[in-house]
Amino acid sequence: MGSELGSYVDIKAVLKYLEKRRHEDGGYCFISLLNETNINDTYYAVKTYTLLGMRIPEKEKTIEFLYALLKPQQAVVAISMAIEGLVILGAIDLAEEGLQLIFKKYNPLKGKFAIGLGGSEEFGTATPLEATYWVLRAFNVIEYEPSSEEKKKIREFIETFRKGSGYGVKQATTTMTYQAIFALNILGYEIPTIRHFHKCEVRGGFTEVPYSLPPYLEPTFYAVRGLRLLGEKSRYIDAHIQLIRALQNPNGGFRRSLEMGISNFQNTYRALRTLSDLLNFRK
Repeated sequence: MGSELGSYVDIKAVLKYLEKRRHEDGGYCFISLLNETNINDTYYAVKTYTLLGMRIPEKEKTIEFLYALLKPQQAVVAISMAIEGLVILGAIDLAEEGLQLIFKKYNPLKGKFAIGLGGSEEFGTATPLEATYWVLRAFNVIEYEPSSEEKKKIREFIETFRKGSGYGVKQATTTMTYQAIFALNILGYEIPTIRHFHKCEVRGGFTEVPYSLPPYLEPTFYAVRGLRLLGEKSRYIDAHIQLIRALQNPNGGFRRSLEMGISNFQNTYRALRTLSDLLNFRK
């Protein structure tokens, strides 16, 4: 995968960007001078190395780092990320120990969907579907199967956010629409007809809400992933590829928009994952 992507972006610079931000405890921090290693940056470092087909440096240290952060005070999004990261690293037994932490915060049968329990990956405070999306990712990688009644309750919860041809709180958004259909798919339910992503597509990226500007990396990532899940393709593949290429900063990482933004690990993984998906659309 790295060799294919290397025809479009500087993969060597990406790897240097990651390596400079790895710390002695096995964790990562996207600001190289700070030793504030955290689950989010470490998760995306692991995901990026894996996407590129690269060996993860000092893997055992990173396993120890993620496992040590499986604590009750962590938000459910962070716990789920740590579980997925541990599975990718091959530490499945350690990852399974994190399930009990999830169950304390997430109980669909009691109407407990971990809302308001802290950290969000996207917006600072958790969005209604975000915890469900991440919990189901964690369940999926460790092959935990919710009961039929739990699945039903989760589906009912997701459908309360249906807004026309997408999902959201007040209106459909690209992020929440992808999180919803990903969750429904993982649960084994048929994905409803979704037109939201096409309404957000412009020449060179996707927007969070329909018929708006400018495009940003995160809705582009979610829209492309969503179209892939639906078995559809974007209309402006080459223009989207050019956007991704233009988002790489001199330090090797990627920012979120053409106009502004510093590199971070989240943006870097999303840029490379999106580029990979777009190249697959061409096939």
